[in-house]
Amino acid sequence: MGCGKDFETGNCVCDILSEIVEAQNDVIENCCDTSCEQSITDLLGETDHGNGLDTVPVILYCKGDCKPFQAYGAHPSNIGYVVGSFYFRVKKITDDCCAVLELLRDPGDENPCPKNPVEQETKPLRATGICMTVDLNCFCHVTCLPAINAIN
Repeated sequence: MGCGKDFETGNCVCDILSEIVEAQNDVIENCCDTSCEQSITDLLGETDHGNGLDTVPVILYCKGDCKPFQAYGAHPSNIGYVVGSFYFRVKKITDDCCAVLELLRDPGDENPCPKNPVEQETKPLRATGICMTVDLNCFCHVTCLPAINAIN
């Protein structure tokens, strides 16, 4: 398993994110250093410190300008408060390389719209319930952060 896995779609970003979704879906609630392969291994509990992890946070880079992708959204309980994030949890991948991404944010981060990933607070990253659908063919690079517990 890992970034060297046989590509099924011909799109490496789509394939690695599909692998992450598969691994995240295999994690049961209480079951279970920086690379996609290590994060997936940690998520699946294949190392001593992997228990309790449920998410591989990712940063995606757009084709063309190769800048980190930032998405925006608002939770239905507070539609007047739109936030942006560079960090995502992959929820689902379709056969045509579309993905449902969930924004990850630090609940204590008071900056609703960071200008780049290093300006965004990341400890702790938590699932927001804010999701969007993207075409993975629009991305040329994915960075995986270490696996975390973002759901609980």
